[in-house]
Amino acid sequence: MRSLAQILLFAALLGWLAPRAPAAADAASNGKDDILLGMSTALSGPAGDLGTQAKEGILAGLERANRAGGVNGRHLRLVAIDDGGEPARTASNTRLLLQRDNVLAVIGSVGTPTAVPICDEEHALFFAPFSGARALRHSPPDRYVVNYRASYAEETGAMIDALLDEAGLQPEDIAFFTERDAFGDAGFEGGIAAMKLHGLEDENRVLHVRYEPNTLAVENALATLLYADHEPRAIIMVGAERPCAKFIKLAHGAGLRSLFLNVSFVASDSLAAELAQVPANVPANVPANVPANVPANVLVTQVVPCPLATDVPIIREYQADLKLLHRAAKPGYASLEGYISSRILVDALQKIPGQPTREGVIDALDALGEFDLGLGAKLHYGPYDHQACHRIWPTVLQNGVFVPFDWKSIGDLVRKDAQ
Repeated sequence: MRSLAQILLFAALLGWLAPRAPAAADAASNGKDDILLGMSTALSGPAGDLGTQAKEGILAGLERANRAGGVNGRHLRLVAIDDGGEPARTASNTRLLLQRDNVLAVIGSVGTPTAVPICDEEHALFFAPFSGARALRHSPPDRYVVNYRASYAEETGAMIDALLDEAGLQPEDIAFFTERDAFGDAGFEGGIAAMKLHGLEDENRVLHVRYEPNTLAVENALATLLYADHEPRAIIMVGAERPCAKFIKLAHGAGLRSLFLNVSFVASDSLAAELAQVPANVPANVPANVPANVPANVLVTQVVPCPLATDVPIIREYQADLKLLHRAAKPGYASLEGYISSRILVDALQKIPGQPTREGVIDALDALGEFDLGLGAKLHYGPYDHQACHRIWPTVLQNGVFVPFDWKSIGDLVRKDAQ
């Protein structure tokens, strides 16, 4: 027969081993009057860097408000749960956030619209997802979905306009490399729509290759491009940073000298880091920061300006707030987008008298109309306009970082690639 001490020890071990619900990150000190915001994001997996940076930017914006006393005396807290970039986990996490944690709104989800039906069901705001997906941009808009960023269709449309108008390419000179899901399809369809505005009649003239989500299996897609009758002079890429980086390096190594253009979801800083990972036997006459097998002509369209542009008022505030949050944090496009999103939401919350409600925060956003956040671009919300920003900022990879780029120079890059 077991002693009482043995029984207690056994019970304690059972409690320690029992499965626990996902941790409510950054919300451990909640008071009963705090305003809780939820975030299901990729903190691991292929999009883990993007999700981590997005979370960091959101927290920097929320802590700015908290240092000033919060929203009408209420502090803001973020409950963040990792979903690994998997849509099914995003959906279940969102239900936990809304039902278990009773968050006021969901902010900054990365890459998937699977949370939308749950937010609709719970009458809760799905705010500023890191996604340009068409499914999040209905007309008229879903009441509970409010976006900050430009769409993938707008990003690839801007690329097509530049390639055809500025560089003088034809549609058959352009190929698409995309993830095989709604994310990839949205970018491809936006690009094709832009080509049709330029006179494209048969979209089968445009080569489209794909890879499976959450994999690095890009070899078959590359082989299809390499054996195509017409070598593309530009490749528009809609995917995560690791598969896109692998594709670019393999293509470059195979002698393909196309111009590579990526949409913002690729996470520029992570893409640059992936491209910089090269073998140790780089020729001695090649500068250390320009490895021999990394192509120079890689573009990324951004939905925010350069995070180092100190002439933009909100970026100066962002840099200061990010340093206060975490001294080792580095400014980046993804964290800047998160910061801008949280600043917008805080401004709307400040206009709500008393305790904010799930419906009230949507009404407050709709009432913002045209506003200026110090971004260098006018923003707008209304009951029939749930996307604040439509502007695209092109960038180019130089010496390991993405810097601002002028579309008017794209012809020089294409001609250089063709040599």
